[in-house]
Amino acid sequence: MAQGKVRYAVVAGGEISQRAFMPGIARSEISEMTALVTGDPKKAEVLSERYGLKVYGYDEYETLLHSGEIDAVYVATPNFRHREDTVPALEAGIHVLLEKPMATSVADAEAMIEAAKRGGAKLMIAYRLHHEPGTLEMIDHMRRGTIGAPLAFSSQLTQDLNPQNHRAKHGYWAGPVPDMGTYPINAVRHLFGQEPIEVSAMGDDRPGRDYDCTDSVSVSLRFPEGRLAQFFVSYSTSGHNHLSVVGEKGSLLAKPCYAFGPEVSITYELSVDGKSQSHSAGAVEQFGGQTDYFSQCILDDVEPEADGIEGLRDMRILEAIERALETGQPQTLEPLAYRERIRNDQVRRFATVEPPEVVSVETITGD
Repeated sequence: MAQGKVRYAVVAGGEISQRAFMPGIARSEISEMTALVTGDPKKAEVLSERYGLKVYGYDEYETLLHSGEIDAVYVATPNFRHREDTVPALEAGIHVLLEKPMATSVADAEAMIEAAKRGGAKLMIAYRLHHEPGTLEMIDHMRRGTIGAPLAFSSQLTQDLNPQNHRAKHGYWAGPVPDMGTYPINAVRHLFGQEPIEVSAMGDDRPGRDYDCTDSVSVSLRFPEGRLAQFFVSYSTSGHNHLSVVGEKGSLLAKPCYAFGPEVSITYELSVDGKSQSHSAGAVEQFGGQTDYFSQCILDDVEPEADGIEGLRDMRILEAIERALETGQPQTLEPLAYRERIRNDQVRRFATVEPPEVVSVETITGD
């Protein structure tokens, strides 16, 4: 570690890297960027100058991993490339902060977990909201029983996606369920403090849209103790994101609940015994916050909360949704005990940063 800082390489210079991770990491005093992996010459030129980075092509990735110039990588390639970009890094002893969803199959997720064990490196899935104060406040309210036992969850997360975007071109695993459905899946697991036992789903396509995936999907999840959840995701509607939880003696409504940005504050309303109160934690730098947490885990040699098992637990649900869409039948999930690992000391309250101008985002490849 250089001067007590974890040195990161950014793998893929797509929109999420440019708009969020690359500017946000500056908020962490124990993290720094030293390298960029990209196949785009224009991004290589502009971003290397903007941030003082050494640039590598994808064919030079192995060289970078053994160069001694980095301690960790932030992997933000398209979902279908996650395994091939993550496993070599972990086996080389390089820590990995991996964008969600973790992979495109349970088998790939399990391969990453095994690679981390072989290489003695840490793997963290980039669940940025696990470090956002409003989200952890909501989880804490559920644990304390503020609205009584939670019984029902519902959520909508939608956008109007350009059909030329790479997420519209690679089937189910680039589509709205893994891309956006991971948010409500992860949220309800932690708000209920349980793992689902059954999944059902139905989907349809908006006429005139050229997507290589079902563009609108409704999912239902059954949990133990009579708890039910449903969410809707779509690539072909106006943008919307909210969640609600109904409990024995009250309810919680959050809007926005999944977004990020310099003006975004996760806001929720609690209604208990006929009285309502709104709560807003204020806007925070979510990407810088999650990176700072991961860097601290690396420096302290402790396992991150959102480890490979956390990503795997969402992956098994995503696979079950795929089967439900294909068969039209409910899918049973193996019962699992919930791991109560999220802690309030994971919260980071860094000031937000303004996103810089994005350089030539290639909509087809995602780099």
